[in-house]
Formats: sequence, C-alpha cells, structure tokens
Amino acid sequence: MNKQKRIEMLSRLRAANPEPTTELEYSSPFELLIAVLLSAQATDVGVNKATKHLFPVARTPQAMLDLGVDGVKHYIKTIGLFNTKAENVIKTCRILVEQHGGEVPENREALEALPGVGRKTANVVLNTAFRWPTIAVDTHIFRVSNRTKLAVGKNVDLVEQKLLKVVPAEFKLDVHHWLILHGRYTCVARKPRCGSCIIEDLCEFKDKTD
Repeated sequence: MNKQKRIEMLSRLRAANPEPTTELEYSSPFELLIAVLLSAQATDVGVNKATKHLFPVARTPQAMLDLGVDGVKHYIKTIGLFNTKAENVIKTCRILVEQHGGEVPENREALEALPGVGRKTANVVLNTAFRWPTIAVDTHIFRVSNRTKLAVGKNVDLVEQKLLKVVPAEFKLDVHHWLILHGRYTCVARKPRCGSCIIEDLCEFKDKTD
C-alpha cells in the first residue's frame, strides 16, 4: 500500500471518529492499567462488568492491596484467568506503592517491569493515559493491518514497527483506537463486513465479501 492510500484510509477513519478512545471504563491511569491488565484474553465488556464493582472499593494501589488476592478474585471471578490476574494485580500494586509512590509511572521500562504487564499493555497505558503516540498491536490490529496491507508483518512486534514507520505523525496518537474498533466491528475475523466498510475501496484484501 502506498503513502497516498494510507493517508486517505486514516483520514476517513479520523473523519468517522475524530476522538476515539478505549472501550474500557476507567477514571484514572491506575484504573486504566488494571483494566488493561485484566483484559488479556477477555472482552472489554466482561472487564467493565467486573471493574464496575471493583473500582469503587479500590481506586488506588493501596486500596487494592488492602483487598488482598482473595478480595480481588471475588470481584474478577467472571473474567478468564482470574486467579493469575488477581495475583498479578496485587504484585503490581505492591510495586506501585513501594517503588512509585502509589502512582502509575509514565515510563515504558517501569511499566513493562510490572507483573502481567507486557509491551502491549504498556503501549495502551502510555497512549491512552499519557497521550504518547504509541501503537499497541492486538489481534484486531494485527488482522486489519495485514488484511488491508496497511502494515504487513508476521507477528505483532513487526506490525507495530511497520505502523510506527508508515503512519504519518498526525495520525499516530489515535491510529491504535481506529484500527482496533475497525477490527472489532467491521473487519471482523471470520467474515469481514466489507459492504459496510468506509475504506473498502482502499483496502487491498483479495477475498473481500459483499
């Protein structure tokens, strides 16, 4: 895909959704971090249902620590892998309290050092909470980038590198949200809804559907 096509594609996505954001519900960088940590192999809807009850009783790392592992499990037991996630939440909160003054660090290395937090989660937090032009590549973004030929890569790291290279600066802050929403609702995995796609004529996917 050439530069002109990419700019047109991203311009249309921006026009359709000028101020995109995550569908995870949160009111602070800490709540966002915990929500993203819980969202691995789970839906945003499922995470929101759990955090709707969890966050009112634990809005800070110390309050979450006070709940303990079993207390966190009680609130997130409807989410997949909740046992491991509860342990990671408590370990993460302990580090935030002991090493970062109870605040979420605006630093990639510090974020990636937290239990259960990988590069993708760090990218989401840096982008959404701190407005860094990072691009977190999940399964939706990986699929859309490869399928449309916006940014082709054999794994998520390669797709992230390619997107950072080819996406113009004016689009970098929001492209993560546009692509994830496009993959979630239009360019879906099994049968993409090409007929209702606003970038269908620009997309280079060979097996388009009506």
